[in-house]
Amino acid sequence: MNNFIKRTLSGFIFVVIIVGSILINQYTFAAIFTLICGLTMHEFHKITNNQTDVNVNNSLAIGGGVILFITTFLYTSKILPFTVFFLYGLYIVLVLIYELYRKKTNPIHNWAYFIMGQIFIALPFSMLNFILYVNDYRPIILLSVFVTIWINDTGAYITGVTFGKHRLFERISPKKSWEGFVGGAFSALLSGYIFSIAIPEISLLNWFIFSEIIVIFGTFGDLIESLIKRTVGVKDSGNAIPGHGGLMDRFDSMLLATPAALMYLNLIY
Repeated sequence: MNNFIKRTLSGFIFVVIIVGSILINQYTFAAIFTLICGLTMHEFHKITNNQTDVNVNNSLAIGGGVILFITTFLYTSKILPFTVFFLYGLYIVLVLIYELYRKKTNPIHNWAYFIMGQIFIALPFSMLNFILYVNDYRPIILLSVFVTIWINDTGAYITGVTFGKHRLFERISPKKSWEGFVGGAFSALLSGYIFSIAIPEISLLNWFIFSEIIVIFGTFGDLIESLIKRTVGVKDSGNAIPGHGGLMDRFDSMLLATPAALMYLNLIY
């Protein structure tokens, strides 16, 4: 019971922080998600650095992720021109050069995991800025990504626990089932319907497709994170959210859903 209360309370606070940061204004979003991006980068490199011959400089990796997020925000909000990304490009080059002087056992591993962290963690978080400004400033559209993921997760969990018999990807995630996946996909249609009322300029059909894109790619994001954890031998990416694990555990679906959602939004807009 104590664990249930702790899990429920921490989950509620997490949702309030995410929703509030998006809806208050663009600057609260930028501040909160810059912090989340940095902390998620920290979790990723903390668990991957546990492997033999992997020793990425965590501070430099976090710095890269934060710079990419901030420069993307400054560009999408039209505060600075596209040339602001040159700062991030220069930073990446300098980090790669810095590895020459570290004299680590396997610098190739360090380069590879550093770049992977930028692509798998920092880039999707940064892409949230493009969704926020996909058609001028549209916080509700960005919020729809997270709400769809949460509704899908809830529907998948309830359906999977109740009816789950056929494993979705047993080698990587033994608890996930096809029944849960289908239940989550149907649940996500509710999110599409709700947001079609809030933003009628996007048709109901497009909202349904948008929701299912998030479900499909969100599931793959979840599986990739599970494979990373299984490979490095950890159960959770961290303990930032009591009862829920780390931030990477909470944002794993978003990491692949965001690029896919952004591409679709650009098509329909």
